[in-house]
Amino acid sequence: MQQWNETDAAVHTGHLAECVYGSRLIGSDPDLVLHGGGNTSVKDAFTDITGRLIDALYVKGSGWDLSTIEAQGFAPLPVRRLHELLALPSLSDSDMMRELSAARLDPAAPQPSVETLLHGLLPHRAVQHSHADAIITLTNVADGEARVREVYGDSVVVIPYVMPGFDLAKLVSELWEAQFHEGTVGMVLLNHGLFTFAETTRDAYEHHVELIGRATRWIDEHAPVAPPSDEVLPVLPCAELAELRRQISAAAGKAMVMTRHTDAASSRFVRRADLADLATRGPLTPDHVIRTKRHPMVGTDVEAFVQEYRRYYEENEHRGRTDLTMLDPAPRVVVDERLGILTVGETAKAAGIAADIYQHTMPVLERVEDHLGGYRALSAGDLFDVEYWDLEQAKLRLAGTPAELAGAVAVVTGAASGIGRACAAELLTRGGAVIGLDRDDAVRDVFPGPAWLGIPVDVTDHEAQSAAIDRGVERFGGVDIAVVAAGVFGASVPIAELDGEAWRNVQAVNVDAVASLLATLHPLLALSPIGGRVTIIGSKNVKAPGRGAAAYSASKAALTQLGRVAALEWADDGIRVNTVHPDAVFDTGLWTDELIAERASKYDMTVDEYKARNLMGTEVTSAMVAGVVAELCGSRFAATTGAQIPIDGGNERVI
Repeated sequence: MQQWNETDAAVHTGHLAECVYGSRLIGSDPDLVLHGGGNTSVKDAFTDITGRLIDALYVKGSGWDLSTIEAQGFAPLPVRRLHELLALPSLSDSDMMRELSAARLDPAAPQPSVETLLHGLLPHRAVQHSHADAIITLTNVADGEARVREVYGDSVVVIPYVMPGFDLAKLVSELWEAQFHEGTVGMVLLNHGLFTFAETTRDAYEHHVELIGRATRWIDEHAPVAPPSDEVLPVLPCAELAELRRQISAAAGKAMVMTRHTDAASSRFVRRADLADLATRGPLTPDHVIRTKRHPMVGTDVEAFVQEYRRYYEENEHRGRTDLTMLDPAPRVVVDERLGILTVGETAKAAGIAADIYQHTMPVLERVEDHLGGYRALSAGDLFDVEYWDLEQAKLRLAGTPAELAGAVAVVTGAASGIGRACAAELLTRGGAVIGLDRDDAVRDVFPGPAWLGIPVDVTDHEAQSAAIDRGVERFGGVDIAVVAAGVFGASVPIAELDGEAWRNVQAVNVDAVASLLATLHPLLALSPIGGRVTIIGSKNVKAPGRGAAAYSASKAALTQLGRVAALEWADDGIRVNTVHPDAVFDTGLWTDELIAERASKYDMTVDEYKARNLMGTEVTSAMVAGVVAELCGSRFAATTGAQIPIDGGNERVI
């Protein structure tokens, strides 16, 4: 854990500001908090509009991440009202959240944490709560309380597992007095996590550091980490991964991103003799079930996993407090001796979250199972209660329509600049994951985030291009969309002066590399859960060539014919292939300011007049081209293949 830094903390003056700083320390440590988990609070005066001071609890708001939280991420509520709610004999989740929402002293504040009542109950100004791996390691065993007492003695309150919310706060209120004393510095919730508290956030954080450090030292002594595996998992044909992704997507009822992990820890874990038993006992904490399902799929029998999930739902449906809607039964984690660890999500970000959670899960499972008497998670019923929690079901009902290309995976060539970059940006905006190929090393960092994989590659190198596709499939699980944007113009010379090598270089990039790419992508596109979609960037020169552009015009004509043949051959596989023909797209690497000015002068025009030299009198941009490309790759053109669409503002010679 990070140490409290006096210099950094000094700029955070006041109780709430200090809580923000301490929250970020906890939230930035993945051994404590993963993806929105954990919560913090501080009690301080709230001044209302009349100037009256109100004793208030500032508690982390729902939807805020502790690692980046700001002061406005905390919801202020009157402590008195929280105690009134705690005095009730019972309170449903929906009623509790409605009352907490109504009690906010600032209606613009976020919705309060579901654990607000527990924070309000604790008789301390500052409270910090995490789901620390070390605490889970101690508690996810048959004798969890005994382990906790062995490590901490009576310096912590120990609470058996209860669902977060009113019931948990009520149970703590009943057990608190019997266990709390002046030396109490924390509270361990079995199968859940750690609370620490003090008069200041700094002291609460220091208690957190001390308690987790004590647990970590005990675990290191009694349950050493297994050595990493030196065995390398086999390289798999990318079509095998794409086929499994297709089956998982069919089970989910939507396209899914699937990432393969073959690191040393994953390789060691999947080769355990007891893998099928250990991996299916349950998650470290119940909130993980939302991201990973109750347990991974062991092996590759998707149908068997789906049937088991349906049985689990049917056996526990009666536990729901409202009418339930069954979630999709597809796995979110796959463990397999050959495949390694696969993580699955509706987006690349979701697949990454599942991966982060399982990377923390594996070592805990191994250490507890091998050294601490055996790993034990919560019952299927307890996990069902969280997976189908009223509050989670409400989120589903309120969730908007997913992004159009959520779960889809695209390959875009020439993605570092110009039309290729614009196409990649548009596909990312529409929710897709993108494998960007370009000979420019800058392609690695063109876009931030988990949905982008930029790979420097010369598309004329068939083996390198194929290897890049393999990397993309390992990262995202398959390919659904291909946008062919890489291209070169070549020297502008009359045919009589053509250089043979220059001619061949243009054909190699604009035609040969594309033929190679399409041959590589065909089996993957045929396995697409949404049906393969290919869009080729052609040129106005196909219909209306210009003097001095023989190599370029001929290559784009050949490329267009290649696309037409692909449309004919691939229709039976559900793959559609279309071509767009841009013209005069000046915001690309083919054009410099000097060249545009030279051309404008040749026609006795201003630069702006030259850029809009078409029937519509409009400038054509890369973003415009990308918008048409993305539409062709979307659902609206599901019945269109073999089409050629001009994007040139209207050209008399083309028309």
